[in-house]
Amino acid sequence: MKSFDELHLSQPLIRSISNMGFEEATPIQELAIPLAMEGRDLIGQAQTGTGKTAAFGIPLVERFTADSEQIQGIVITPTRELAVQVAEELNKLGQFKGIRTLPIYGGQDINRQLKALQKRPQIIVGTPGRLMDHMRRKTIRLHQIKMVVLDEADEMLNMGFIEDIEAILQEIPEERQTLLFSATMPKPIQALAQRFMKNPEMINIRAKELTVAAIEQTYMEVQEKQKFDVLCRLLDIQSPDLAIVFCRTKRRVDELSEALNKRGYSAEGIHGDLTQSRRDSVLRQFKEGTIEVLVATDVAARGLDISGVTHVYNFDIPQDPEGYVHRTGRTGRAGKTGLAITFVTPREMDHLKFIEYVTKRRMVRKPVPTITEAIEGQQRLAMERLLRVVEEEDLLQYRGLAEDLLEETDSVTLLAAALKMLTKEPDTTPVELTEEAPLRGKRAKNFKFQQRGHRRETSHKGATRGGRNSRW
Repeated sequence: MKSFDELHLSQPLIRSISNMGFEEATPIQELAIPLAMEGRDLIGQAQTGTGKTAAFGIPLVERFTADSEQIQGIVITPTRELAVQVAEELNKLGQFKGIRTLPIYGGQDINRQLKALQKRPQIIVGTPGRLMDHMRRKTIRLHQIKMVVLDEADEMLNMGFIEDIEAILQEIPEERQTLLFSATMPKPIQALAQRFMKNPEMINIRAKELTVAAIEQTYMEVQEKQKFDVLCRLLDIQSPDLAIVFCRTKRRVDELSEALNKRGYSAEGIHGDLTQSRRDSVLRQFKEGTIEVLVATDVAARGLDISGVTHVYNFDIPQDPEGYVHRTGRTGRAGKTGLAITFVTPREMDHLKFIEYVTKRRMVRKPVPTITEAIEGQQRLAMERLLRVVEEEDLLQYRGLAEDLLEETDSVTLLAAALKMLTKEPDTTPVELTEEAPLRGKRAKNFKFQQRGHRRETSHKGATRGGRNSRW
């Protein structure tokens, strides 16, 4: 994979990408960005979670100018959730270049949208119905559009939006650049591309590139307040050689690494706010094994060469399937197996199912370990240490001391005392972590809606289209 530096992007955009924690381009980004930057029309066949938002978002931001007061780019999405999500990512990408993106969708107060349009955004992300509404009102004019993106085109087809899309494209100047992304390529989408695109380049990213085969993937359903104690029990039971614990926020990383150290684990945190020298120091210690647990945001999941990681713990469920794959891909490398465990709160179960759907890999549910199991795990580790010393160490100078002790105490009691000294018993030092709200992911809600929408389209042809105006 290429780094974003190798894609010859401007410094403001590189700064935004780095700030978002991305270091290496995904396959679709590596292929799509250079073609889009050349002005080519493009069809990307890719599942959600492959990084396609940045694949079209980076060229959008790079090719536009902040000093123009005209709308220069438009992204059409099937659902309001996806519109908001795409707009959020584009605003992050455009933050240092001054490129502003506005989401437009049904269900939101039209006057609020009119007020936001007065701030002259360069990019609009919208659902077809509400875009058509603004076009009729002449509150959105498309005569200066340079780039159009159709995102999840097959879902827009399923939901009955194809005629609206054709009407929108007819209003945009023909000399525009058009990018189309779709998980599947049914004939109506092919016909749409043939009619409205100019010699498009085809990119196909197979779903199998999202899976990580050599990793045992499991999850535990836990309440937010239980997570820390459950993590400590797992560390005691599994005794990982090198473990990475992934968190959603920088604050969480700082609090969790401090809490683990309070409980007697050797842990350090890493996230985007650390200086480069500090990051390098932490990673060096982790690779050398002087740190057992690395607590990290997703910045450590991308592009870092860390070998020997035996366990990945998703303390917070990842935002999207691509993030999940990058995280779990830190273990199970170089032909070795690895273990990835994801903590899921009850309200996040739909999001977990969506990750499974996109990665085409079902996670095995595991019961939450008990304190007794944690103690047994540490006792087992103590026995293994003792037997290793018996096998590998020169014990000659200690035999005399052992014989003296055996004259005063029986062997079973003496061995039990030695095992007790070697066993790290569960630490109950109180710790406080700021609670994170459950991830009611927009992607997950979008997935559920798409599933329902697809069923309606299949069983009642035309019903979806007829009933959508109130929603969109």
